[in-house]
Amino acid sequence: MLSSILQVLILGLALGGVYALMASGLTLIFGVMRIVNLAHPIMIIAGAFVAYWLFRLYGLDPILAMPIAAAVLFVIGIVLYKLIFEKEAANAKYSEMTVLLTFAVALCADGLLGALFSNTQRVTTPAYGTDAFIFGTIFIPKGQAYAGAISLLVIGTLLAFLNFTRFGAAIRATTQNRAAAQLMGVNVGRVSLITFGIGIALAGAAGALVSFIFSFFPAKHWEWIAILMSLVVLGGMGKLMGAILGAFLLSVIAAFVGTYFGSTWSTMTFFLALFVILLVRPQGLLGDKIEEA
Repeated sequence: MLSSILQVLILGLALGGVYALMASGLTLIFGVMRIVNLAHPIMIIAGAFVAYWLFRLYGLDPILAMPIAAAVLFVIGIVLYKLIFEKEAANAKYSEMTVLLTFAVALCADGLLGALFSNTQRVTTPAYGTDAFIFGTIFIPKGQAYAGAISLLVIGTLLAFLNFTRFGAAIRATTQNRAAAQLMGVNVGRVSLITFGIGIALAGAAGALVSFIFSFFPAKHWEWIAILMSLVVLGGMGKLMGAILGAFLLSVIAAFVGTYFGSTWSTMTFFLALFVILLVRPQGLLGDKIEEA
């Protein structure tokens, strides 16, 4: 009994690291620019396709392909921000507008990827993808273990960048108070541009890891929207540490639910969590208290 509980806990924590990386770019973008990026999951799918085709065509391991996927998505993020989001950044209704704008981007990207690659389920198949570490009665799939560990490494690098670099300080200042940061000499336009690129690059990096632990296809991003939003809302909108905490918490809960009640209820855990969070504590675990009008 104890070994089975430990087994489920380990698997939940491993996937929690990947979910945390998937959500980190989304919450970073919202924290700095108040962009509710419904297109974030399709960008993860795009990163998965980059890793998949590099593996299929050149035999490049998806872990080694991760920096390439991140770089490709960084460029895409910069282009998208310049073309779509930069113009109306000062608009009072900007956050509301971005919901519709990113929804449109998601639809267009879904259609483009579907036309190019069809909605056939795909998965990258490195040798470790079907192998596992065995410790007595406990097994840990190598793919999940590697993906979880690398996700934590990337997130740790992101946190170090935000806390110990000058540009990271500018990002944090813009997150806390955009107007005050601008008055203090921070170029918030440049910060927003680069941060959006970084956020989409994180989606690309997550996609490379997703490519060998989940099967994926363009339309799958609709399922991931609710999952990622539940993680971000649980932690507190725009709170990076909150999103990481929410990812581990919900991933572990979903693992136990899936083991004892079935895989369908595992996915439902995220949807139900989103519903309950909005009803009980809409500001999330680490979010600021919402002022009543």
